[in-house]
Amino acid sequence: MPSKEQAAVVTGAGSGIGRAIAHRLAEDGYCVIVNDIDADRAAATVKEIIDAGGAAASIGGDVSKESDVAAIAALAAERCAATEVLVNNAGHVHQALFEEIEPAEFDRMFAVHTRGTYLMMRAFIPGMLARGSGSIVNIASQLGQIGGVQLVHYCGAKAAIIGMTKALAREVSKRGVRVNVIAPGPIETPLAMSLSEEWRKKKTAELPLGRYGKPEEVAAAVSFLASPAASLFVGQTLGPNSGDVML
Repeated sequence: MPSKEQAAVVTGAGSGIGRAIAHRLAEDGYCVIVNDIDADRAAATVKEIIDAGGAAASIGGDVSKESDVAAIAALAAERCAATEVLVNNAGHVHQALFEEIEPAEFDRMFAVHTRGTYLMMRAFIPGMLARGSGSIVNIASQLGQIGGVQLVHYCGAKAAIIGMTKALAREVSKRGVRVNVIAPGPIETPLAMSLSEEWRKKKTAELPLGRYGKPEEVAAAVSFLASPAASLFVGQTLGPNSGDVML
């Protein structure tokens, strides 16, 4: 059981998967730094955690901006001790046929998912390496493995996260820092619900399990990867995906 002085930083934790992850890591005993681009939603998650007896602090911010990432790192250093767990969950989705995707939308997709993950890891990994311990869990998507219609830019950004995770894991594992990725399938979140009803129905019909997952089911996988029980997991992609991808 970690000390409440040990921080777990979770981005995009104002709702959906991120919110569930923040709650689960607080239950696991971490001091949770809750980030969301919507500061009010981040504060609401923190209030829930504190009301339940946990330790947490909130901060708004866009993970694609260096200044906002620096503020997140500063808050973690101020409010908690060492950051032992980093969960890069902040996400963005936009649905369109490839020929209708504007360059600005393509750039925004990679800014949030790929650049944001890079900037957050860049901010926190020096401290982890200095201590010789830490766990980074990046949230990708099963669509980064198999692709998805009308989601070329989203799938590309998520595939990039998987590749970055594997490469970084090869660099830092021997220095005590484990880096892994979770590629959820369709999960009942506001982000997923923003896709068209037609797309969602078609996707549900393709799933061997026949249902979308729940945010808490993804949070359980994060809890595992953050724990000593996952000591052999390095550069791995876990797939709570209702059977959509079987490896």
